[in-house]
Amino acid sequence: MTSKKLVNSVAGCADDTLAGLVACNPNLQLLQGHRVALRSDLDSLKGQVALLSGGGSGHEPAHAGFIGKGMLTGVIAGAVFTSPAVGSILAAIRAVAQVGTVGTLLIVKNYTGDRLNFGLAREQARAEGIPVEMVVIGDDSAFTVLKKAGRRGLCGTVLIHKVAGALAEAGAGLEEITDRVSEVAKAMGTLGVSLSSCSVPGSKPTFELSADEVELGLGIHGEAGVHRIKMATADEIVALMLDHMTSSSNVSHVPVRSGSSVVLMVNNLGGLSFLELGIIANAAVRSLEGRGVKIARALVGTFMSALDMPGISLTLLLVDEPLLKLIDAETTASAWPNVATVSATGRKRCRAAPAKPLEAPDSTAAGGAASKQMVLVLERVCATLLGLEERLNALDRAAGDGDCGTTHSCAARAIQGWLKEGPPPASPAQLLSKLALLLLEKMGGSSGALYGLFLTAAAQPLKAKTDLPAWSAAMDAGLEAMQKYGKAAPGDRTMLDSLWAAGQELQAWKSPGANLQILSKAVKSAEAAAEATRNMEAGAGRASYISSARLDQPDPGAVAAAAILRAILEVLQSQDA
Repeated sequence: MTSKKLVNSVAGCADDTLAGLVACNPNLQLLQGHRVALRSDLDSLKGQVALLSGGGSGHEPAHAGFIGKGMLTGVIAGAVFTSPAVGSILAAIRAVAQVGTVGTLLIVKNYTGDRLNFGLAREQARAEGIPVEMVVIGDDSAFTVLKKAGRRGLCGTVLIHKVAGALAEAGAGLEEITDRVSEVAKAMGTLGVSLSSCSVPGSKPTFELSADEVELGLGIHGEAGVHRIKMATADEIVALMLDHMTSSSNVSHVPVRSGSSVVLMVNNLGGLSFLELGIIANAAVRSLEGRGVKIARALVGTFMSALDMPGISLTLLLVDEPLLKLIDAETTASAWPNVATVSATGRKRCRAAPAKPLEAPDSTAAGGAASKQMVLVLERVCATLLGLEERLNALDRAAGDGDCGTTHSCAARAIQGWLKEGPPPASPAQLLSKLALLLLEKMGGSSGALYGLFLTAAAQPLKAKTDLPAWSAAMDAGLEAMQKYGKAAPGDRTMLDSLWAAGQELQAWKSPGANLQILSKAVKSAEAAAEATRNMEAGAGRASYISSARLDQPDPGAVAAAAILRAILEVLQSQDA
């Protein structure tokens, strides 16, 4: 079965993607009749060396994303994973020559088709009297034994674009640029790893991997790698990659050792999530610095992809200060990242957290009767939530993620751990404030934020008084905060429904002669409201995106809130008995 792609046609996808880039970038122009993109200010390059690169499509943003002042003059694109036509390459060379450039350097990745087609175009251009040179970039560090075809051209080619572009912008001649980038390319290596293959539009994946396998040392055209290894952690895979790239027993290794200074590129091969990319980048930085390697610059993003391949490549380039100046030189190329021009190694990566404000002393002794009662209440609440974990998760699956029980269990375990550290504050205001901070940090999800808001707001009326009217006011404040920031209202099928029902009953605490029996009515109202949510259409939260026909169970948040109130009531009733 072929993979789904958002294209107009398989045959036209390379033309369409290049046209889309040019349509959105006023600094680029297409060369009529050819799959060629050029700088729109081409006439301003008179007296400079022109830089042309290219290859098959499917490696976006390479190569057209790197056209601009300080990088490439233009690119020639082939069909997906196919070398560009000789005629188009020659047309691009002629186009840049006609504006008065003093020579053209072709920057070519080491693949047979690219070498042949760019090489033939070069020879034809030279026969016409146009000065043209060609450098073939092979930065692949996968093969431990030298292959006749040489090392494949991979993401490191982008760094060559940058160095050559900076030299050309500074006015260097064709021979100087050619010699310089040829030397730079020798101090560079790239290695890729992928969780699965890519799929060319209109075709099936190019190879298959088992669920517990990853491919090491693969190219950028969907070809298999040099090793198939077992799935491991990001740290382990990165360490394995760096070991392979820098081992002296590997003929294609990069001679990186302790004390070396490098540019690190962490390249998304097209289908990896940004979350995973950040994890890989962190692992690469830590692993290199652990080996005594200085990371002079770190580039993280998608530079040279292989369509939708869910993998990454790591590139290491040995650098000195003169080379870093070329890497740091200004460019207008849209795909080149805004890299800080300072070393990634050696800087402080963590700022001290601000000190917490001093708390007012607890007017009631910790460990006293009130504090012990608080402990009993919290212990019962925790036991209740832990016992409800599976039921709440089951109820929550109807809305998608099924983690409501897990989230509440996290909160319960966090509270249990906190209680083991010592008696809680006896002051209700301080207790609620402490619980709010704990849940915000440990509970996670929207439930943690909502409980944190509720408890923070509820604590405020209890700072002055702790009688029953104050507790009713605390409930009101908590509900108001939840509605203000959570955007839920009674009847929206959320945890607010249970708490609101209880809050309405607790208004009676503001009347003279009120007693604990009011809380019993409040709990029953909360439980009835939780049950009633099964007949409501969700108006807030994740469940609001789900068809009401699928929501035939009570809202898990409302069930949890009612259960918490029930647990509080039971402890207080047992204390009064």
